[in-house]
Amino acid sequence: MMFNNLFKYTQKKLNFLYENSLLLQNIDRLIFVFLIAVFLLSTVMSSEILGIVALCAIILTIFRVLITPEDKFEPNKFELWLLAYFMIVIVSLAGSTLFALSLKGFIKTFTYLGFYVSLVHYLKNHKYHIPYILGAIGVGVTFESIIGLMQNFAHVDEISTWQDVSNLNPEQVMTRVYGTLLPLNPNLLGGYFVAGISSLFGLSAMFLTDGYKDRAVIFLILALISVGVLFMTGCRGAYLGCMVIFAGLFLVGAKFLWNKYKKLFITFVASIFAIAMTAMFSLASLRARFASIFAMRQDSSNSFRFNVYQSSLQMFKDNWLLGIGVGNKNFREIYGLYMRTGFDALSAYNIFLETAVESGIFALIAFLGFIITMLKRGISFIINSDNTRDVIFVSAAVISISALMVHGLVDTVFFRPQIQFIFWAMVAVISAILNKEISNEV
Repeated sequence: MMFNNLFKYTQKKLNFLYENSLLLQNIDRLIFVFLIAVFLLSTVMSSEILGIVALCAIILTIFRVLITPEDKFEPNKFELWLLAYFMIVIVSLAGSTLFALSLKGFIKTFTYLGFYVSLVHYLKNHKYHIPYILGAIGVGVTFESIIGLMQNFAHVDEISTWQDVSNLNPEQVMTRVYGTLLPLNPNLLGGYFVAGISSLFGLSAMFLTDGYKDRAVIFLILALISVGVLFMTGCRGAYLGCMVIFAGLFLVGAKFLWNKYKKLFITFVASIFAIAMTAMFSLASLRARFASIFAMRQDSSNSFRFNVYQSSLQMFKDNWLLGIGVGNKNFREIYGLYMRTGFDALSAYNIFLETAVESGIFALIAFLGFIITMLKRGISFIINSDNTRDVIFVSAAVISISALMVHGLVDTVFFRPQIQFIFWAMVAVISAILNKEISNEV
């Protein structure tokens, strides 16, 4: 990379600082603290605080590369799509009619991508710390599942209108838990579980392969509890994402168990499916909530989304080249010119449509190219690699990202920082492991 030549120059000039500073020689520990803090604080802190913590990690990473001898960036091929996406977003920002609002959205995007660069650069040098990153995510998911259970048993009231009860009997009305994530919303909590639950399953599998069966069982139980609380959120998009999670778990499990334990594996999968269907049909509130997915416009939430989709598509048609500028505040201002009366919206309720509206068709192509190329390489690694531990980590990341993309078809909580940071962590896990494999081959 062009920047690596610049880094070599600064490293030579500033080498004396590195050699004479104990703090700078241990800068990785500081970076690690801030990276972990982002995940641990995401359950209770505001977006602004999380952004500041993430920026600390970014600044330290830049400083590390500037002064540490032989340090450099080594991007994977799929990250070139990400670079293209970022450049297009910059062009979209420059052409936005609401530049000030778009600039705020751009700063958020820069923070997310900068956090990703910091995390992936750290993991490429400390791949053995991947379990700690997954563990920090798992701590957050476990904390939210405990809070969710407490809210369910307390039958917390809705903060706003979260479900259409006009056609429901009292026993079909669900207590939708929302955890502590800000802003308080069950869809946000559902998306958070979709993003993070695979880390618990991954840690359980890791401990099992390492011979720590007790720890494996503990993490498996925590994962299953979190799945149960996911259904308590009533987030139908999260239900779809959860299906992707279990489909991914079964497919990865088949890689290790199909040849030797085919009948046992099929029996296990059938049992899990039977238990899930039994729970679905025995709980009236859950059954009604799931059935509402297919109610189309008969459900007010579905009808609202269809109206938003139509308005957002018209926004895209009128701004297809560069979009309106990145950011939900910018979206809301422009959306007012297109919305149907009484159907105000904060987003397009579809992450791909949102990307196209905000930054144009080429940004959407770059984003899709990034996701598809990354998942393709990750899946190829899972199929072909004999490194069980790395396969487990990549599988957890691929499953999380795939589930988020499915959830994102019907919601845009994906763009909330609590979910964004987990998403980029999963991408960083894939990038760090694939980069290590390439280095070993060379």
